[in-house]
Amino acid sequence: MEEKHMQSVLIALLRQDHVQLWTEPFISDQQKIRELAQKYVSATEFSLEEVIFTLESIRADTSRKDEGNKQFKETAVASLELHLPRTAENNRSRVHLKTKLDITAQELKKQISEEYGFTHFNLILSGKKLALGRRLDEQNVKNNSKMMVLKVSSQQEKSEMLEEEEKKRRQDEGVQRTQKGFQILSERDGSEDPVSTPFLEIADQKGNPLQIPDSERKALILAMGFHEKGRALLKKRNHSAALCHLLQADEQFNKCNSALLKTVDNYAVLQLDVVWCFQALQQLDCLNDARQRLERAEECFKRCYGEQQSRLQQIKGHTGGEDVLFLRLYLLQSLLAYHDGKKNQAFNKLRNVEELLGQLCLDPEKMLQLMTLGFSEQEARLGLRACRGDVEAAERLISQRKKEKKELKEREREKRRCRLQDINTLVELGFSKRDAARALHQTRGDVDKAYTVLLDGAEAQSSDGQTKLDQCEMMLMLMMLCVFIHDSNVVCVCAASAWSRLDEDLVNEVLEDIPRHEEDYLDLTLDEEKELLLQIRSSLEKQSSSPPDRS
Repeated sequence: MEEKHMQSVLIALLRQDHVQLWTEPFISDQQKIRELAQKYVSATEFSLEEVIFTLESIRADTSRKDEGNKQFKETAVASLELHLPRTAENNRSRVHLKTKLDITAQELKKQISEEYGFTHFNLILSGKKLALGRRLDEQNVKNNSKMMVLKVSSQQEKSEMLEEEEKKRRQDEGVQRTQKGFQILSERDGSEDPVSTPFLEIADQKGNPLQIPDSERKALILAMGFHEKGRALLKKRNHSAALCHLLQADEQFNKCNSALLKTVDNYAVLQLDVVWCFQALQQLDCLNDARQRLERAEECFKRCYGEQQSRLQQIKGHTGGEDVLFLRLYLLQSLLAYHDGKKNQAFNKLRNVEELLGQLCLDPEKMLQLMTLGFSEQEARLGLRACRGDVEAAERLISQRKKEKKELKEREREKRRCRLQDINTLVELGFSKRDAARALHQTRGDVDKAYTVLLDGAEAQSSDGQTKLDQCEMMLMLMMLCVFIHDSNVVCVCAASAWSRLDEDLVNEVLEDIPRHEEDYLDLTLDEEKELLLQIRSSLEKQSSSPPDRS
């Protein structure tokens, strides 16, 4: 980390001064490098020897990359930077290897073994071990990629190979099961038996159903389903599996209406979660992608919440709960600033984090007061943060939420009772139960229109203008979309829904990962955030005695 930081600091200074080390006079005049190094010693905490060595390294790397890029463009032969383990025979820690990218990792391994004499080792790219049977380009290996050669014992290599294959198989299977389960639910539109068949629909934070075009609804359910599964894995600190699901969620969100993504904060929260996985897995090669994702998240929060969170205050009546999102945003921004060599910016963001942390760390006595009243730990934590530590206000807020949920459940039960009654009315007129339920769903519960649809044998569709109006109304009221489980306490009944046993298992499995509290995404214990804060602060304090940078 320190070597990369040193290089980042000097690269930032070179760019600031518009210095190009790969041009004259630096190519032929060593004294010019030394003079430049002496200038930068006073602006950094590094010694003269360290600065000279790093400048030479930057110059050599740039020249090599230029040549390598030209060669790759002409011949498709890539240059890889290998970080080798030091041995008695080989004292080099970094070498460059030329290779095609359409070969397998096993073939590359054989080439490295022949050139450098290593027998048992793994190839690590961005914190992940390369799968031996897959091609390099399929595993994101590119020209100028940096790769670690990690020595292992013969038995360890065999064990790790088997373990990795099993882990990959389970991970792929997990993603596939999640996708299949939510696909089944996304295709359930409430037209099946309204009493025995659970289905999902998009709702606002209070559980009120929203009218969304069918194609977009399916993509949203898949996106939010993958996100919830990823978040469940994040809580278990299984960051590798979480990242797989979160990237799938990102892919599905990008199929949705761009105006929708800019208006709700789900997409912004997802970007934070992806970057959180990057840092947890120490995927420093993903810094550029991480930077772009944090920019998108910050822009989305500003649009959703308004200036000084004014829109959020107007809709929800409080803003304290969302501070955990900004704490994580500032923390990740501080980490990226540090790696970019922008020490002042990193310190400033860290101060924002520490200020928010002071507000979000709750008094145990206040937590106990609320839990003694019968509220859960999650309810108490979310309530206190939303009300910024005011116990009485938190008690009122939690009680109001419980009342609203109870009323919603009663309305939903009545809605289903009426729906079943309407279905039976149409069945008595000679239509099948399934066709009657589907027609009612298409006409939003209007029995007369459903009867007309069934008679005509056509599907009623809303006009484009009405659809756009519905979307506009939805966007004005939304802050965070929720996947709402209808009658979540109902077990899937195969006889009533004609589902296969596999469908039933998959559906029950994915429903377990959908949180019952609409603000579960705000319920962070902040333990991981405190750990990362201490790491960044420690790295920055090592440089605290040096002159400030010019970032």
